[in-house]
Amino acid sequence: MNKKTVIVTGSSIGLGASLIKEYAKNGYNVVINYVNHKDEALKLESDIKKKYKVDTLCIKCDITNENDIKNMFNQTINKFKKIDILINNAGIAIDTTFEDKTKNNFMRILEVNLVGTFLVSRIFGDYMYKQKEGQILNISSNNGIDQYYEYSLDYDASKAGVINLTHNLANHYSPYVRVNCICPGWMNTDMNKNLDEDYKQNESKKILLNRFAEPEEIAKDIYNISTSTYINDSIIRIDGGVSND
Repeated sequence: MNKKTVIVTGSSIGLGASLIKEYAKNGYNVVINYVNHKDEALKLESDIKKKYKVDTLCIKCDITNENDIKNMFNQTINKFKKIDILINNAGIAIDTTFEDKTKNNFMRILEVNLVGTFLVSRIFGDYMYKQKEGQILNISSNNGIDQYYEYSLDYDASKAGVINLTHNLANHYSPYVRVNCICPGWMNTDMNKNLDEDYKQNESKKILLNRFAEPEEIAKDIYNISTSTYINDSIIRIDGGVSND
């Protein structure tokens, strides 16, 4: 029986890398995407090949560049002949004070987190629609729902946009392609490793489980969600429960 194939954007480190490992563990062929972290991506691919009996593809692709995306799509289809799941995970944050926010940085965050998600979804989603099956999972954040931080207002806005985009994609690609949005909370990833310890402790107290998630936990939950055949057009938060008191 042919293995299913998943592509995860921004999958050389952090949650993306954990997603690649989780799907490979469950027998999926995996497409690893990177733009800056080439060494980490190649090591991840090597580790997957050694540990799991799946095929891999490791591709450099800037998701804001349509030619790069088309190349990634062509390489994926040429090797695996189909695509079962696209996970739009790639994203950036440029946290600064309100006074230091710049138009260029704001636009860059929107370009990667929101426009990039749209561009990748359109190319892969169109193909999935033609093959009459497939699934898109967009990684947003609880920052896009109700957790607001002034220093990341540009990131928060981009992630709110991903939620709205999810609804439109789900409608556009119905009934063949299911599109859902995952909204994690705080995780122990490279993006958060330099947080001030007091700040991290204060944020942990807001979480009902009193701790940040490990990316492997979130990856496992996302995999389980993707095995459903009837979840569609849903916004699913995975943040340990957050108190607004």
